[in-house]
Amino acid sequence: MGGPQLTSDIANPTVIDPEIVETLDEDNRLTRDYVDRVLDAVENGNLDEVYRLVEPLHEADIADLLELTPSERRGVLAISLGDLMSAEVLAEVNDYVREDIIDALPASQVAGLAGQLDTDDAVAIIEDMEAEDQQAVLAELDPEDRAVIEDALSYPDESAGRIMQRELVAVPEHMTVGQLIDYLRDHQDLTTEFWEIFVVDPQHRPVGTCKLSWIMRSQRKVPVSEIMMHEQTLIPVDMDQEEVALRFQKYALISAAVVDGSGRLVGVITADDIVHIVQEEADEDILRLSGAGEGDINEPISDSYKARVRWLIANLGTAMVASFIIAQFGAAIETMVALAVLMPIVASIGGNAGTQTLAVTVRALATNQLTQSNTMRSIWREIRVALLIGATIAVIAGLGAGVIFGNWLLASVIAVAILCNISLAGLSGVAIPVLLDRLDQDPAVSSSIFVTMITDSMGFLIFLGLAVFSGLAG
Repeated sequence: MGGPQLTSDIANPTVIDPEIVETLDEDNRLTRDYVDRVLDAVENGNLDEVYRLVEPLHEADIADLLELTPSERRGVLAISLGDLMSAEVLAEVNDYVREDIIDALPASQVAGLAGQLDTDDAVAIIEDMEAEDQQAVLAELDPEDRAVIEDALSYPDESAGRIMQRELVAVPEHMTVGQLIDYLRDHQDLTTEFWEIFVVDPQHRPVGTCKLSWIMRSQRKVPVSEIMMHEQTLIPVDMDQEEVALRFQKYALISAAVVDGSGRLVGVITADDIVHIVQEEADEDILRLSGAGEGDINEPISDSYKARVRWLIANLGTAMVASFIIAQFGAAIETMVALAVLMPIVASIGGNAGTQTLAVTVRALATNQLTQSNTMRSIWREIRVALLIGATIAVIAGLGAGVIFGNWLLASVIAVAILCNISLAGLSGVAIPVLLDRLDQDPAVSSSIFVTMITDSMGFLIFLGLAVFSGLAG
């Protein structure tokens, strides 16, 4: 079985088979026609055609193909791909898509694929399986691989122990550069991809690191201890992955040693792992703010429903509070219809202002920019920003209301209401997530519910209350 070969020089379009060019559009995404051709070949049982079409693709593009395939057809496609269904493809696909593929493949094949991956990628694949499937796959692994993965699964979810690689190079500090180079050449079982070599003491505790560039530029007789960097950032094995990502960002790390409770070197985390974590954490916070659950188009409908409906039911509750406040001013609204026309403006402007402040605050908390030492300064800053924005919007809205309705008292009322509500939005947008964070609650999950309730309810209360108090309506 074979197919068209793709040359290694993919940057030069003149050496790419014309069949491949047709698979991608101008945005480097698989075209609909190409996906349909592959699925038609699968449906017709033409495995040679499937191989011919898919073989030239990069592993990431094959992962895209599987993600673009309807859920009920992914398993058949994965089986039809044969050896093209590689470990790299399995590591690239979306979590929900991976579940469909793993359900279709025999446990022995899944174990074979997992055994080809670095431990962190293998763990990422196995950890989301059902307990029964997990045990079936683990039983098919080599004893050594199984022990490593079971050890990783013993650490808390989203901790350094889960995402670290066990494949690393560690040497004693008494080695010379020449001995180190000979060691790397003679031991073929060492990991093939690494940027740093960790130097350890007799208890296997890291005492320094050596970059490959330093080793290659040093004389053979020079001791490793003389060229290694003694200062290093050590990651506790139980540290949360979000905190790990922040350390990589703060100290501009390429890789970092992971140590257990006794300080022994047990693994390494590299920058490519952190890229995925940063993206996951950012996506997670954005989706939590909107109440969209996982926010994945491959997520089962039932899961999406459960995640979103809870949020909307909570919003319904806040809307009922606002409606109750409006009902208390029913008589005033009846005497002046303009109040009903203008009051949504006050609430919506306040809500948008609160959302802006909330987004800034949640991000600052997530990146450790907002801490206990600068909380009050940050709150005061957001209040001043809100006052400036509120004054600007209030003037514009007031002038507009005065010109349209010809009532400058009404214009003054809406201007003051907008200024107050935007100021309140600024205060609540920073104070609520900070308070939730201090209470060890995720500010990204529930902050917006409280902020929306405050800006809507207080916006109506302030505007209608001022209208009655000023004698504008009664």
